Amino acid sequence: MEHLKQSFTVPFEYKVYFTSAIFDASNTLLADCLDGFNNGNSLKKIFFVVDKGVAEAHPLLFQQIKNYFTVHNRINLIEEILVLPGGETAKNNGQYFNQLLEKVHQHGIDRHSYMVAIGGGAILDLVGYAAAVSHRGIKHIRIPTTVLSQNDSGVGVKNGINFFGKKNFLGTFAPPLAVFNDELFLSTLSDRDWRSGIAEAVKVALIKDAIFFEWLEQHANKLVSRDLPSMKYLVHRCAALHLAHISGGDPFETGSSRPLDFGHWSAHKLEQLSDFSILHGEAVAMGIAMDTVYSHLTHRLSAQESDRIIQLLQNLGFALTHPLMEVDNAQSPILLGLQEFREHLGGQLTIMLLDQIGKGVEVHEMDMTILQKASGLLQQYKQTIDS
Repeated sequence: MEHLKQSFTVPFEYKVYFTSAIFDASNTLLADCLDGFNNGNSLKKIFFVVDKGVAEAHPLLFQQIKNYFTVHNRINLIEEILVLPGGETAKNNGQYFNQLLEKVHQHGIDRHSYMVAIGGGAILDLVGYAAAVSHRGIKHIRIPTTVLSQNDSGVGVKNGINFFGKKNFLGTFAPPLAVFNDELFLSTLSDRDWRSGIAEAVKVALIKDAIFFEWLEQHANKLVSRDLPSMKYLVHRCAALHLAHISGGDPFETGSSRPLDFGHWSAHKLEQLSDFSILHGEAVAMGIAMDTVYSHLTHRLSAQESDRIIQLLQNLGFALTHPLMEVDNAQSPILLGLQEFREHLGGQLTIMLLDQIGKGVEVHEMDMTILQKASGLLQQYKQTIDS
């Protein structure tokens, strides 16, 4: 049969920068990067969207941004800085997505302009998605402000919003133009948000880097006590591991595998069941605990290594389980996470478990009886800790 065929390769490249006081006029990093991105003579526009929590914690931020672009005036700053609620509220309510599209239209943000998101992972997801679908792709820049977004979600290529009550039902793979991690934003985080992001470091260490896991064990007390040098190392190491993974073969998840989502099948569902009162990192920690114990009960992970993982989670101050995480029978609500996890990628169910610390293994089914036993053991752990 006669047919036509075409194939092409599109290279993607972006950098993750680490800095301090990005909007101090003496810090030329952002301005220099924007100069490097510009490949024409026309004056480009730049539009900022800021997480409401960040705006409240940094009351001088807007003036700093305006002063910065007064000094570094080779790009046209849109005077309006849009403030949107952070957290899953940003992704759950379609009005914020529509509001972003209205601003793109109102301010004439074109494909050679820039949308900059400053905030946690939810704001980055929302703005990245709006940028990706507006004019089939506006350049977007991420300035993550939480541990979780600086070490995990903010350095990846995913964008999206929640729909039909399902996490990231709508979304795109659209790499940012660049990511700027500013350590100063971490200083104003609540203890809860500070800790939450550490869960993703535990996750990536468990499936990618046993030496990093040992470092986490050794520095747990410093991390909990908000030692900034320790957190800076954690963020940098996690970002490096994530970037290495993205370049490793399936950055846009065309298959059925989600190797960086260890512990996430239940975590995503737990967030939704709790109406997002449980933070993503807190849910991930419980998901890690569940899949760690399950890995041990299925004779993949040794008892000693399983105990080390559970102990680290406790030392970091994470809860190991929650009533909504309990698996009492085949109708337990948390189990819907398995079906939704499969649906999100299509194809067969693929879950990451552990063969040992630093080495993940993919499986394609989960035994309900063993899951119920794992859930029961975590409830016993919790009762022991509470007593």
